[in-house]
Amino acid sequence: MSSLDTVARNISVNGEEISSAAIAAETQNHNAPKNRPGDAWRTAARALVIRALLLQEAERLGLSPDPQLLESDKRETDEEALIRAVLDIELDPEDVSEADCKLVYERQREVFCSPNLFQPAHILFAAKPEDSAAREIAKTNAKAFIQAIQKAPKIFAAIAKENSDCPSKETGGVLGQVGSGETVPEFETVLNQLEPGQLHPEPVETRFGIHIIRMDEKAEGEALPFDAVKPQIRERLEQIAWARAAKVMTQKLVENADIQGIDISEPSEKLH
Repeated sequence: MSSLDTVARNISVNGEEISSAAIAAETQNHNAPKNRPGDAWRTAARALVIRALLLQEAERLGLSPDPQLLESDKRETDEEALIRAVLDIELDPEDVSEADCKLVYERQREVFCSPNLFQPAHILFAAKPEDSAAREIAKTNAKAFIQAIQKAPKIFAAIAKENSDCPSKETGGVLGQVGSGETVPEFETVLNQLEPGQLHPEPVETRFGIHIIRMDEKAEGEALPFDAVKPQIRERLEQIAWARAAKVMTQKLVENADIQGIDISEPSEKLH
């Protein structure tokens, strides 16, 4: 089926029609490669088919909508409430045991650590990513200042105060304590590499510009005990179990349905 054929085609689910216009509107919620627009259409169509099947199941069960308030302070629509009720009734996810949680913990100990803490200092030469000329000038200046600091480390603060484009210049470039995930990836990569007292020997590029980076203090993250991360692990495993159960349930609905206009053998990426 070509993309042009797909866009013009209506779909029916147990005799209930899903119009091509409805599918086109839903397509806006799904990404696809520019050279394969039909992928977004098919994903949107599968989502609407699953939605129709769940609402039909709610009708079969004689359910009435009971919209709940969501965390975002928005209330569910009647359809969202019906779909949630169907899933609550018919899903049967596997229980997550203590042993399951322990296995994940043992296999991924490096993940369950407290964040690294850094106390870096930097000098920023601001230059927009698209301004290649300004970035080249900034790199040239940064290299010259790095060479000067390597010869006389105590001049770092003075250079920062006179040349940095970051407010930290008022404290000699000192940023204070930062943790993992609090800086852009390129900056944090360097923080992880440096040892206390070490100056990075090359300018560092980020979207903010060009940096000279020095590490003053550093505390490596420590492994967290199992009991501290067990709730986090259990929640993730329960989410996985729920998704598996939802896939099984919706696949049964698909197998028992009369669906015309699309092959929905692939699992839907969106349940509601």
